[in-house]
Amino acid sequence: MQILLAFIIGAAIGGVAHFLVRGRSTRGVALAPILGAFSAGMVWMILTWTGVGLDSPWLWLSAFVAPIVITYPVLLILARTRTAHDDRERARLKIG
Repeated sequence: MQILLAFIIGAAIGGVAHFLVRGRSTRGVALAPILGAFSAGMVWMILTWTGVGLDSPWLWLSAFVAPIVITYPVLLILARTRTAHDDRERARLKIG
């Protein structure tokens, strides 16, 4: 049941990342928290399957580090990709 803590921590970090990374209008509000929760939960699950116990600081540290390392770059890439796509579509449709 402690994996729920990883999901909550990951979602909170993802929510903060949503507001820190520019290009908020290019993605949905729920994307970053879901991505953060998923990444924290996956790393927590993998570490527990490999035998890392609840008393290990690596397990708890991973719940904070994984969402930062995964969510922030993904949001940057998505914002750049969406902006470039929108610019190409505006040029193709000869809009403003």
